[in-house]
Amino acid sequence: MSLSDLTAATLKFRDERNWAQFQSLRNLIVSLNLEAAELLELTQWKSDVDMASFLDAPEKLDMLRDECADVLLYLLLIANKAGIDLEEAARAKLIKNAQKYPVEKSFGTSVKYSELPTSLAGNRQSPL
Repeated sequence: MSLSDLTAATLKFRDERNWAQFQSLRNLIVSLNLEAAELLELTQWKSDVDMASFLDAPEKLDMLRDECADVLLYLLLIANKAGIDLEEAARAKLIKNAQKYPVEKSFGTSVKYSELPTSLAGNRQSPL
């Protein structure tokens, strides 16, 4: 199912319940963050090893799947409300990120783009 199909199905679900009246842009953004917090809560007090076990436990994987879906559905509603084409926005953001984080400066490092070295000396060179 494409993002546009998924958005249409989400809007249909919402409209069948007359919930659009509650879904201002602010309320949708708040709800997205609450769902993201529920996703985060799955990691509370767990190590990376514990989290890796989520993939091996069907009931935990179902919880993770549900929370991811909730986040996505609210994001679709926000984008619809704001008139944002998420596919185009994601493509544009990848281009911006590629400019901020060129491979030759950012390969293998987690530092923010503003902290990347200004010279290429000592960094991995691009094969291009």
